[in-house]
Amino acid sequence: MKREKIQHHMDGLLLLLLFGVFAVCVLSVLLTGARAYRRLTLRDQEAYRRRTCVQYIATRVRQGDIEGGVTVEPFGEGDALALTADGYVTRVYWHDGWLKELYTDEDVQLAPEDGEKIMELGGLTMSMDDGLLTVEAVNGDGTSDTLRLALRGGEGGGQ
Repeated sequence: MKREKIQHHMDGLLLLLLFGVFAVCVLSVLLTGARAYRRLTLRDQEAYRRRTCVQYIATRVRQGDIEGGVTVEPFGEGDALALTADGYVTRVYWHDGWLKELYTDEDVQLAPEDGEKIMELGGLTMSMDDGLLTVEAVNGDGTSDTLRLALRGGEGGGQ
């Protein structure tokens, strides 16, 4: 009888030990998966932040790429991408740490402060050479992305 009680205690202890090992294994797999998910999420967010600016500019240029419709012109203290159509101009430019956009009538002159904030950005340089638009966007962390687009509007692009 005593031997039977000891055997039952040993069986219960062994079962509890196995359950504990299983719980530790499950917890370690979950924690490893959570860390991997966090790293992948941060990497994807950073890639999104880096690409968003140049993709935004590329989309705006493709929408306004008509003959003479895309130019780079001085605006404020830097340059602006000017997209002209039907008597209106949309300027995309960098001012005070932000990528901004300003939509106005061609005859109206507004200041860079008047534009709509699009996204935070460390800097932006643009140039146009024989129908090739080059844009370099400097992100907040100091990295930069370069966009080069050959305008389909032909001879109209210029500086």
